[in-house]
Amino acid sequence: MYHLFLLVNHDGAPSALADAVDRAGMSCQVGIELEQLDESGAVPPDAVLLDMSSLEQPDARRMIEQCHNRKLPVLAAVPREAISDYDPTLNPDEMVVCPVFDGELTARVEQAMFRVSGPAGPKLLRVGDLSIDQERYEVTVAGRRVALTYKEFQLLVLLASNPGRVYTREALLSQIWGYDYLGGTRT
Repeated sequence: MYHLFLLVNHDGAPSALADAVDRAGMSCQVGIELEQLDESGAVPPDAVLLDMSSLEQPDARRMIEQCHNRKLPVLAAVPREAISDYDPTLNPDEMVVCPVFDGELTARVEQAMFRVSGPAGPKLLRVGDLSIDQERYEVTVAGRRVALTYKEFQLLVLLASNPGRVYTREALLSQIWGYDYLGGTRT
């Protein structure tokens, strides 16, 4: 389903939020700074979930601004007992009250993604565990990034966009390599 980046202010067990993400059928990476997403091999998240129970307002504001600068949907998870102290000027894309119901978390993640990406949404193809982000040219299988050449990527997009369709060799060469392909017959 979706891969979230759970931002917390401590480097320990993230408690109930990570469990809620797991129960909702999503995966998450836990971190204390968005810069962790820049590390090689890091899977780009579909959205960022802020654990407001572990963050001070200035830290939360800074992290939300960083998410907006990266064009990442951001959700603020606010504990029910702290809802009266919540500052709406933090301006996350979506807010959830904890403890959160699994279906609600998924719906709010999708709503936040819609708010950031607009009606067209990201050009994201999903087939089982396979996710193809056509805007970022990134492929993941079960949350793990797969390195592909550009032609491999184009071929995968074509096949994933048309599941069950059978292509002839000539059709693939024409659509992916172009009609003027001069390569050998073993391609």
